[in-house]
Amino acid sequence: MALVQDTKSHNFLCLKAAFLALEPANCFISLARQTCGGSLTEEVQNFILELCVENSVQSDILFNSTYVKNILKKVIVAAESTCEVVVEGLYERFAKISVLQEYVMRGEENKIFKKISFLFPFGTSDQSCLKNLVVSLHCSLNLLEGDTGCALWPSSLFLSEFILSYPKLFSEKVCFEVGSGVGLVGVALAHVGASKVILTDGDRSSLGNMQHNLELNHLTSDKVHIQYLPWEYATEIELSKYKHDCVLGADIIYDPKCVPHLIRVLCMLLKSKRSLMFAEETEASVAYIATVIRNKETFNYFIGAAEEAHLSVVDITEDQQPLNLLPYMLSYDRASVRLYKISYLF
Repeated sequence: MALVQDTKSHNFLCLKAAFLALEPANCFISLARQTCGGSLTEEVQNFILELCVENSVQSDILFNSTYVKNILKKVIVAAESTCEVVVEGLYERFAKISVLQEYVMRGEENKIFKKISFLFPFGTSDQSCLKNLVVSLHCSLNLLEGDTGCALWPSSLFLSEFILSYPKLFSEKVCFEVGSGVGLVGVALAHVGASKVILTDGDRSSLGNMQHNLELNHLTSDKVHIQYLPWEYATEIELSKYKHDCVLGADIIYDPKCVPHLIRVLCMLLKSKRSLMFAEETEASVAYIATVIRNKETFNYFIGAAEEAHLSVVDITEDQQPLNLLPYMLSYDRASVRLYKISYLF
């Protein structure tokens, strides 16, 4: 009986996490049905209404009103289509959120606020990082107007899962991320106890949004440092001053025009630590890069350029598979992401 109750509690936890992460409505409805054996029972409807919707009506709701309205509509329609009783409060909340949505400022229509919950499974062997992590993020939906650095990408989720699954690789280390976007990876690194985190990006609007996200997650500048870093202008002197132990990146192999600059930056980052290794007997630096291969030609170009620059690129996706810490995120295609370990050979 206790096991059944634990499973049910976990299912409701996942449903709430899916709501806060703004999972697509069809995924959310599927998860809601799974929660109570395939039906949208009054219990699950009340949960959606009271714990998800009611508790989320804060200032951030202005960014998420369209999502909440869509969820309420989908729940009502799904329940009615199978002749299930619809909780009366759902109709009332739908009417209220429809009115509220009219007050959303046009300039913020493409801005959303979401919370990503990393949920550790029962019986996780590594006791050093068992506490669930909830990351608050301000993101953009406007991917067609240069806001890709303010969006959340699958590779960032995967890399964060990897960090949380293997905390000893990053604990008490100085970690340097290339192309940090919304800052999710930086929050994960801080959570596992990295001694210092350097987050970089070549877009100033992304840096501003990243700073906002760090503040949302109560991270100070002495722990996490943000740096403007356009790859084409980066210098070895500039990069060597950070004395980093490892390098990270998510979804940074996408534009063939940027590949030579990226390779140059990776070489400088990995070589600078290697030089120190010979001088001080320290461990060589490595880079962990998570990516979705959307264009094989671009990726093969990256591999060829890396080989010419004496960089070793090893696919470690299967050997070091991270824990599934996002079981509620049905829209997240983990299988599409590959993880590479990069090191400098000479």
